[in-house]
Amino acid sequence: MDKGNLIGLGVMAAAAVALVAVANPVYDALEQSRLEDAADGEEIVTATGEGEGYGGKITAEVTMAGDRILDLKLTGADETPDIGGTAMTALQDAILEKQSLDGVEAVSGATWTSNGVFDAIRSAMGEEVGADEDEAAEQEEIQAAGLTHGLGFYSNGRLGPGSDDQGTGVYSFNEVAAYVLFDNDGRIVDLEVDQLEVATPNYDGESMPDFTGFPGQSYNADENHDGVVDTVWEQTDDEFLAQVESWKTKRERGDSYKLNSGTWEDEMDIFEEAFKGMTVEEVEQWYEKYCSDVNGRPLFGTSEDEQDIAKYEALSEEDKAGLDAVSGATMSLNDAHGNILGAIVKAYENRRPVEGDKIAKIGLGFTNTGRLGPGSDDQGVGVYSFNTQAVGACYDADGKIVSLYTDVMEVATPNYDGEAMPHLTGFPGQSYNADEDHDAVVDTVLEQTEDSFLAEVDSWKTKRERGDTYKLGSGTWEDEMDIFENFFAGMTTEEVSSWYEKYCSDVNGRPLFGTSENEEDIAKYDGLTEEEKGGMDAVSGATMSLRDAHGDILGAIENAWANAKDTNITVAE
Repeated sequence: MDKGNLIGLGVMAAAAVALVAVANPVYDALEQSRLEDAADGEEIVTATGEGEGYGGKITAEVTMAGDRILDLKLTGADETPDIGGTAMTALQDAILEKQSLDGVEAVSGATWTSNGVFDAIRSAMGEEVGADEDEAAEQEEIQAAGLTHGLGFYSNGRLGPGSDDQGTGVYSFNEVAAYVLFDNDGRIVDLEVDQLEVATPNYDGESMPDFTGFPGQSYNADENHDGVVDTVWEQTDDEFLAQVESWKTKRERGDSYKLNSGTWEDEMDIFEEAFKGMTVEEVEQWYEKYCSDVNGRPLFGTSEDEQDIAKYEALSEEDKAGLDAVSGATMSLNDAHGNILGAIVKAYENRRPVEGDKIAKIGLGFTNTGRLGPGSDDQGVGVYSFNTQAVGACYDADGKIVSLYTDVMEVATPNYDGEAMPHLTGFPGQSYNADEDHDAVVDTVLEQTEDSFLAEVDSWKTKRERGDTYKLGSGTWEDEMDIFENFFAGMTTEEVSSWYEKYCSDVNGRPLFGTSENEEDIAKYDGLTEEEKGGMDAVSGATMSLRDAHGDILGAIENAWANAKDTNITVAE
């Protein structure tokens, strides 16, 4: 008999012994006697509760005497065996040893599973689960002099993870946005970070935003996310617009974007809290000292990489203990998944004054739009672009906007003839017409490689970063956006939306100044009173649209308020 059969028989025998033990009346009697001795005269109660683990439901069957846990059976069939399963075993042993949850800590690297176990046990014990999360904690007042705020974008491409079952590469691009408030010493007062990651449709993660390419391009697709390519998607105009509009940031993906220690949102919140009070230079120094030089993740002494081991062992015991503040955050701050650190640095470089004396909330909102055109190149191939709008905002206690910070990343096909426009040829293996000298004549067909893909994404600049190269009829894009931001200060988000509805074109989203030749615009403008027309002078230098194919800026402002979190900042003189 071979070794495999022996192992198989051993497993079957062990299972049979376990089954007999559970079903054996003698075993049951001994177990009951053990529980009665442990209960010491108190009533024995068994109850079941559920919690949300990393992979799905975790069930806890808890046997109690008073407030002591005498026996515990945990079930979580969807937890990963090597991480979640191991964590459940360790937690079960620790809880039974203490006969309580008191003093039992989450297993490092398996925070999500640990919290699911704790919630399941609390539920079985009749405690309200998540009550603390539902009650808004009172924010400690922060005094800040010379308050400034900045919005930073950082883009990078990613090769991988690996390839699909047909050998075609999986790729993605990432756009991190950090909205940060600083005091006059450059210390971080509060911040909010979010990230858009968009992958090829052969990536097998269910909640990942995907992009087949621009119309006319195609890519392998894993439609049911089982690691097997089902079809080849051929991009059309309609599907291009629908794909881009459906993109969600990592915060918007919520519980569907799980890491070993929680969601991406949970881990980012931990970093944000840890960085408050630091200068950007101190954040960079912290990263340099406490994070891996290999993958940018915090060092907790769990890595098997030799460089990580050496770097962690060089820390003092005090330094190692200091990492407890971010123990629930295991993701990288700077790797191919996204340069979060770089976005925070850019936010500092872009900072400008906040005109207000009290900040009650801050918010960061995204929208994504696709654009068909303008037109086609001289060979009849369409020009296309996608736009990511981000808005950071400060609000007072009444929800009125104190300050706005808006920026847009617009990325076009390389046959667009504007010199300063960021472009994307496609993912590696795709190609597109290119106008290299921006004279409206196609010069070549660019064939995307892995190196050129990374270089293209790395070179992207936002509309603010493009500065004087992005000119509109009444000034630069930056100039016009500043006019809108200053005008909206003092309004609630609802009032901004109402202003847009009343004073902007239903055709193209631009402010109405009585200069449009469109019949709908003429009728809408004529419906305003003379006083209302005079009120438009405050935005007379801003002619661009707040909601069209170039970008849904209004939607990003609305989303910033929808995502707003509490803060309590008093701006000192």
